[in-house]
Amino acid sequence: MTVGQALVEFLAQQWTVDGEHRERTIPGMFGIFGHGNVAGLGQALQQYHLEQPELMPYHQARNEQAMVHQAVGFARMHRRRATFASTASVGPGATNMLTGAALATTNRLPALLLPSDTFATRVADPVLQQLERPHDIGLTVNDAFRPVSVFFDRVQRPEQLFSVALAALRVLTDPAETGAVTIALPEDVQAEALDVPVEFLQEREWHVRRPLPERGPLARAVAAIRGARRPFLIAGGGVLYSEAEGALRDFVEATGIPVGTTQAGGGVLPWDHPQYLGGVGATGSTAANRLAAQADVIIGVGTRYSDFTTASRSAFQHPDAVFVNVNVAPFDAYKHGTQLPVIADAREALEALTAELRGTRVRTELADEAAAQKREWDATVDAALAPTGRELPGQPEIIGAVRAEVADRDVIVQAAGSLPGDLHKLWRVSDPLGYHVEYAFSTMGYEIAGGLGVKRGLEAAGDDRDVVVMVGDGSYLMLSSELATAVAEGIKLIVVLIQNQGFASIGHLSETVGTERFGTKYRRYDAQARSFQHGDVLPVDLAMNARSYGVDVIEVAPGPSAIEDLRAAVRAAKAAERTTVIHVESDPTVYAPDGEGWWDVPVAEVASTDSARRARAEYEQQRTAQRPLLG
Repeated sequence: MTVGQALVEFLAQQWTVDGEHRERTIPGMFGIFGHGNVAGLGQALQQYHLEQPELMPYHQARNEQAMVHQAVGFARMHRRRATFASTASVGPGATNMLTGAALATTNRLPALLLPSDTFATRVADPVLQQLERPHDIGLTVNDAFRPVSVFFDRVQRPEQLFSVALAALRVLTDPAETGAVTIALPEDVQAEALDVPVEFLQEREWHVRRPLPERGPLARAVAAIRGARRPFLIAGGGVLYSEAEGALRDFVEATGIPVGTTQAGGGVLPWDHPQYLGGVGATGSTAANRLAAQADVIIGVGTRYSDFTTASRSAFQHPDAVFVNVNVAPFDAYKHGTQLPVIADAREALEALTAELRGTRVRTELADEAAAQKREWDATVDAALAPTGRELPGQPEIIGAVRAEVADRDVIVQAAGSLPGDLHKLWRVSDPLGYHVEYAFSTMGYEIAGGLGVKRGLEAAGDDRDVVVMVGDGSYLMLSSELATAVAEGIKLIVVLIQNQGFASIGHLSETVGTERFGTKYRRYDAQARSFQHGDVLPVDLAMNARSYGVDVIEVAPGPSAIEDLRAAVRAAKAAERTTVIHVESDPTVYAPDGEGWWDVPVAEVASTDSARRARAEYEQQRTAQRPLLG
């Protein structure tokens, strides 16, 4: 067999086992072919397509970065038990996957990357698209994958394939280590023949580790929680990936401890659960942030404590705050210098904590305060989502219109711009898998490709719920090409394309740091002023662009009835069998309600403009709330 053939057959025989659940670890492969993989993995996939079409199904993509995004969306829907492999050609095809690799690793979601490499033998050197560095001739562009992958290796000789492939799958299926796993494959090695042991091609099971909490750390955590006067729990993506939402619900109902969620943790409790106060941190709710600010014990379950979650370390203001960190990864469990790490699976730890804390409940005053804050925030959200009748609706009421028409089980997908923050505050999630906002790397262009991966993941599980992608015009322009993939495979998405003539999120941020939306508007260039700030709006027709891909397009015209028309468009899209893009224009200066969270974005210490000087003064005042968080 060739190395390419052996690798494809090996991957087809890998199985992930999680308790009673068993599924293929790599159910398919994305590929864009060029020199490097067309005669290696490309030949192998074509051969098996003819002889055993179910062995390793092949799927096209239009962009290599988007292949990895699809794999990540699929993996989240399968709670990290399965993902896709992605093969790319030498040079730019390979490096196009770098952003996807970083996204997978940052989000702790598995993706298998198989970038082609230049000749291991250097028989033809240099080849087309080869990087040459005089100080290190062996360096290739694929070495750029090292810092953005949790595993990287290169198959320099055919017989190395066995150890490399097994090591890669171990990391890919390890909940504490998973992320982008990269195997670089030189183009000559892919096509070389070798004798393959039968054992390498037999079915192999990778059992997901669900470590139990050790007695000592568990006892110390229990003592801290039992002695807390104002405990607060932060639920992250680890709750979802360990399928611990039931255990979380049992724990908070037994103890009464209020809960805030990270972006990755959205959906682990339904929005109307009595203990759920909404998102926490820079894009969180006033309810969660006010309780977090005074918490003396913060219980972090499956969270990596990003700067948005901690409001750049300003969210927790209790002078004696301590952290009980439950995480399967020691790296995350020890964050903030805690002396109370619980290195364990989220579900196992929550079940153990519930048993140990039986009879322990929060004080009545805290429960009443949490309930009052929740009622206040719910009323704030109701007002934000309500139609205003403006000519150009604001993004909050657009979110309200979409949420009013989709089912509770439908999935919202988003990644970048102002939408992640608005959705974290305003989208009312009712299903554990209903909220997928990629906000660890917050990658512009992820939305449509990630949504395809989400839909593939649902279809593979026999789940027919709708996937709703919300995307701004800036992000759409960066990577809309996977609409062609949706058309080619008949995959249905509902894409709500919000046109605001620029970068709304950074425009708002620009105002807060004193740069007055510089470089964030889509306008004609004013040569005299050397600026894009005040020219005419560009005549770009994104609805026509979407239509050119072959999808159905519904245009919502500006006007007092825009929100009602948008709701009708969502209903029509849900009733359709094909992908529908709904184009709606918005006012980018209408913001979601303030959740009293802060994000540290440094402001120029010295500036000639009044706006920047005012912003610096505000920034210095905000920084006084930051704490080292050594608890």
